Amino acid sequence: MSFATLALICLVALVGPLFAVPRHGGLPVVIGELLVGLVLGQTGLQALDATNETFSFMAQIGFALVMFIAGTNVPLRNPAMRAGLRWGVARALLAGALAVPVGLGLAALFGTGHGALYAVLLASSSAGLVMPALADVQIAGRHGVEMLVQLAVADAACIILLPLAMQPAKVGHAAFGAAVVLAGAGLCYLALSRAGRSGRQRRLHKVSEQHQFAAELRITLVLLFGLAAVAVYLQVTIMLAGFALGVAVSAVGEPRRVAHQLFALSEGFFAPLFFVWLGVSLDLRQLATNPQSLLLGLALGVGAVAVHAAPILTRQPWPIALVTAAQLGVPIGAVTLGKALDVFQPGEATALLIGSLVTIGVVAMAAGGVRKVLAAEVDASLPDGSPPRRAGAEGAAASGRSDPS
Repeated sequence: MSFATLALICLVALVGPLFAVPRHGGLPVVIGELLVGLVLGQTGLQALDATNETFSFMAQIGFALVMFIAGTNVPLRNPAMRAGLRWGVARALLAGALAVPVGLGLAALFGTGHGALYAVLLASSSAGLVMPALADVQIAGRHGVEMLVQLAVADAACIILLPLAMQPAKVGHAAFGAAVVLAGAGLCYLALSRAGRSGRQRRLHKVSEQHQFAAELRITLVLLFGLAAVAVYLQVTIMLAGFALGVAVSAVGEPRRVAHQLFALSEGFFAPLFFVWLGVSLDLRQLATNPQSLLLGLALGVGAVAVHAAPILTRQPWPIALVTAAQLGVPIGAVTLGKALDVFQPGEATALLIGSLVTIGVVAMAAGGVRKVLAAEVDASLPDGSPPRRAGAEGAAASGRSDPS
C-alpha cells in the first residue's frame, strides 16, 4: 500500500459527508463511504485491494475505534435512564424473543444455516443511527427515555451475542473469549474509576493540558489496542473489545477533551478508511448469479422492522417502535467477522448490508414522527406559559460525558 493509494482513499472518503448533507439526501456518512468502496473495489473498478495487509490492518484499527465511540455513546450516566428501565428492557426482550423464530425461519427458507446470526441481527438496534436523526429535539419524556434504554440494551446484548452466534460449533471457546474480554473491560472500568476518585485523573489532565502531552488519549489508545490484542489472541471479534471498553469509559465519564480527540482521530481518518475497505471487500456482482441473496437481504430488513414494531402492542408510539429497528453496527460487525471466518455463502455478506439499508430507509421515514412525539412530551412537561423547547444538546446529555476541566 502506497501513499498515493492512501491519499486516494482519504479523497474518496469525502463522498460520505457529501451524502450526509440534507440537500444531497441526508444519508448516514457511512453509506457514502461504502458506496465509494463498492465503486473502487471488487464490484466496480478494482482499483483498491481489500486483501492488502496494510489496508486491512488499518481498517481493523478503524473498526475498533468506531465500536469504542459507539460504546461511549451508551447513556449509562443519564439519570433519565433509570426512569425508562422497566419498559425499555421489556421491549428489547420482546423484540429479541420474536427475532428467534423469525431468524430461524429465514435461515431454513434460504438454506443458509445461520438462524442464530439472523436472530441477533433482527433483534439489534443502532443508537448511532437513531440519535443523530433526533439531534434537534430534547429527549426527556417517558417514551423518549424508554427508547434510550431499549436502544442501549439491544445494542449491548447483540454485540455480546454476535461472536457466539457466528461460531455455534465453537460456542464454548467463543463464550470464554467474550468473558475474558468483558472482564478486561471491567478491570479498565475499576482502574479508571479509582483514578477519578483519588484525584489522579484530574492531576494528569492538568499536566497533560499544560504541556500538550495528550496523555489521556495515549492511555485510552493503550487500553483499547491492548484489549483488542486480547480479543484477537482469543479469536473474538474486536467489535466486542472496542464496544465493551467504550461502555466502561462511558460509565466512568469520558472527559470531553479526550472525546473530541478520539472523534477527530476516528472520523477524520480511521473510520472512513474502514468503511471504504468494507465496501471494497464486497462484490455486488454475486447478486446477479445468486439473486436469492437480494431476497434474503430484503427479508432481513422487513423482518427487523416487523420484530421491532411488536412493542406497539405495549402502547409504544409507532414511529418510535419503527426507528428502534435501525441496524448498522451489528450487521457491519457480522460482515467483518464472517469474512474473517469465511463462513458466508456467496452474496450472503452483501445481503446482511441490504437488510441494514432497509432499516435505515425506515428510520429516515419515521424520524419526523418521532420528533413530534418527543417534542410533544417535552412541551407537556413545561409549566403553563413557558415557551416550547427544541434543544439540540441532547447528545451530550445522552452520552453522559463529564468535563473535568
